Amino acid sequence: MAKVKNTATTATEQTAPVLVRKIGKTTYMVGIHFSQTSKETMDDKVLRLIKNDIRNAAMCG
Repeated sequence: MAKVKNTATTATEQTAPVLVRKIGKTTYMVGIHFSQTSKETMDDKVLRLIKNDIRNAAMCG
């Protein structure tokens, strides 16, 4: 039987993408992490966040 080399990298070996945004005199650096086991797509997540914001705004005002 042929031996197969595992070439997958672990999360610690990968560098996470970083978004940099300057607002006024403050520079924000936001690291991005994507779960390997998540069942939710980015579109699903954004839609869920928008719905939660609308729901919370309705409760507050």
